[in-house]
Amino acid sequence: MRLSLLILGSFFSACATANVYKCTDADGKTEYRSTACETGLDNQELNIKSGTSQRGQAKFAPLKARPNPSSLKNLQDADKDKKRLAKAESEKKQAKINQAAVIQSAKNQFLIKNNPEQFSAYAIPPYAPDKLPDVVKPFKERLDEIELLRKQAAEKALASQQCQRVEAVELHTKSTKTALTFLINCSSGKAFYFTEQELTQ
Repeated sequence: MRLSLLILGSFFSACATANVYKCTDADGKTEYRSTACETGLDNQELNIKSGTSQRGQAKFAPLKARPNPSSLKNLQDADKDKKRLAKAESEKKQAKINQAAVIQSAKNQFLIKNNPEQFSAYAIPPYAPDKLPDVVKPFKERLDEIELLRKQAAEKALASQQCQRVEAVELHTKSTKTALTFLINCSSGKAFYFTEQELTQ
């Protein structure tokens, strides 16, 4: 009997000096344990002897919160809306470019019709926005500029006095994003190559 009391006394003495931790999770669920709380839990150390407590931080970096499914969906929806808006703006911008290109093409045809001795009837055939040649497609955002530069290229070739009549003016395959190149064929068989930089000097 005396031995049992001695063992029980030792046990309670050990418990009285041991650390007790009150761990509370994000949902308010509380658990008492003899080791420090796990990552992400509210960590409160209880001193059984003095009856006091001390709030501390978990020993490790807090766990990342799980993404809220509804918040994630809202973010995805916002991203889709942003992409739709950007696409609509791009299409609107391209529509304005196409309209300006059609107007410039009409001016080119008027010039050709009124100067048959300098231009063949198909010297500057319009680039239809919905049926662009493969060489023009990469530059569709500059279609209005291209139509204007084709006219300027034809006029520059005529001004050289080496081209009696312009037969064709086309965007050349050597064109790049920063330097469009135009090929002008003349009735004399002579060909000219002009970059946009040469045409806008």
